[in-house]
Amino acid sequence: QVQLVDSGGGLVQAGGSLRLSCAASGRTFRSYVMGWFRQAPGKEREFVATISWGGGSAYYADSVKGRFTITRDNAKNSAYLQMNDLKPEDTAVYYCAAGARGLGPGGDTVDAWGQGTLVTVSS
Repeated sequence: QVQLVDSGGGLVQAGGSLRLSCAASGRTFRSYVMGWFRQAPGKEREFVATISWGGGSAYYADSVKGRFTITRDNAKNSAYLQMNDLKPEDTAVYYCAAGARGLGPGGDTVDAWGQGTLVTVSS
């Protein structure tokens, strides 16, 4: 089973950028679809982005499309989320996720979660 550690969150002004990182343990990282979810205060967890096993395909929630980019480096057992043009509504705890069978938008196929990293966007 893969284990995930998220990092890179922080406080940023609206319009700014952050890059989240997800470091995975284990030798089977490339066998997992990777993704990011987020949960804002008082709201349910929501899907943000996912990337295929080899990195050739990526999918995004409409709310972040064109602003966020998900990537992965299988040689470094890592996944990333580059977030540009951040908005106050992007404020949330962001969670890295791994799924051997893929990652549905509901998170029901997640095999492992990161501990979460807080992103706060001020207006």
